[in-house]
Amino acid sequence: MLKLRFYGDPILRRVSKPVQNGELSEEILKEMSEIMYTQDGVGLAAPQVGILKTFFLYDIGEKLNIVVNPEILEKSKETEIGQEGCLSIPNIYEEISRSTKIKVKYEDQHGNIFIKELTDYEARVFQHESDHLHGKLFIDYLSLIKRRTLKPQLDEIKEKGEEILKSKDKSSQSVKSV
Repeated sequence: MLKLRFYGDPILRRVSKPVQNGELSEEILKEMSEIMYTQDGVGLAAPQVGILKTFFLYDIGEKLNIVVNPEILEKSKETEIGQEGCLSIPNIYEEISRSTKIKVKYEDQHGNIFIKELTDYEARVFQHESDHLHGKLFIDYLSLIKRRTLKPQLDEIKEKGEEILKSKDKSSQSVKSV
């Protein structure tokens, strides 16, 4: 059974390896989607459940998307600041600048290749989840001063990640975690 990993877990800082043909089981995808939906998330990358492979899932309210071996081919110069959170860093939400339009290439779980242009919120989610595959977290975009002010909260997550998640009050959560 897969378990959500929290800030401080070294796997979140490692670079994932490409998915080879036939490596993704329906069971893993089902478990990951259950974790994502149960925790009220919008996306979930493989490293967040301890799998060092380049795939993630996301659902921005339309349908579940399974993204395997993604590449961001182009990013717009135009950016937008928006609030982000992360299932692996519960209860922390910060304003992060991201490209508003990206061109991506990826496979689905069956090996079908897609090239798409994504915009706005979907582009933000894709960039956030892609970062996970490279060992990068959204808090890495924050200034040193901002990260220092978050240090006590981050230390608590390192220590008590799973407990924090269980006690999280969903009614007070205004933004879904990607």
